[in-house]
Amino acid sequence: MDQMKRQKQIIFTARIISMLFTPFYLPIVGLVVLFTFSYLNMFSWSYKIQVLLLTYLFTILLPTLLIHLYRRYQGWNLIELGHRERRMVPYIVSIVCYFTCIYVMERLHLPHFMSSIIVAALLVQIVCALINIWWKISTHTAAIGGVGGALFAFAYYLGFNPVWWLCLIFLVAGVLGSCRMILRQHSLSQVVMGFGVGFVCAAVAILYL
Repeated sequence: MDQMKRQKQIIFTARIISMLFTPFYLPIVGLVVLFTFSYLNMFSWSYKIQVLLLTYLFTILLPTLLIHLYRRYQGWNLIELGHRERRMVPYIVSIVCYFTCIYVMERLHLPHFMSSIIVAALLVQIVCALINIWWKISTHTAAIGGVGGALFAFAYYLGFNPVWWLCLIFLVAGVLGSCRMILRQHSLSQVVMGFGVGFVCAAVAILYL
């Protein structure tokens, strides 16, 4: 009984961590890093909050709501939605929302560094969607990998030491990847590949796009 109880607690904890570190948080985290370490920290708190709310609307709230409605319409639970062949519509929904966010930011003439965060997250989504056609990849670890890649790129641009922040990201990625494997959503190769794809895509997007 004690062993079964511990197993249930571990699975419950893994689900909570997976929910907290949703794949859509990359743009918000990236903007917080920018507002902390770059010249963008000179903007007022009201301006920063408005930008964060705009980003939250298009990169977290709308994709989450639309994917939830799609899942309910299909009558699937979260585990069933995680099947590789059923993930393409959620990918398309999130990609369209991210494109919309970039368009709105460009129309509002926000600084390029801000929109580059969304471009990086969009590139991660597109590459993961293309890989998903043939092979299931972890978007959770792709997102945390994207945070690491964005941090690496901005450290290069802005000249700050990212070592301790990267150590924290690797720690979170390890915990998150373990949770996805505990929930039997991904294999070790899928979570490692996800992190690598996210890191490379975000770094390339910010450095070169």
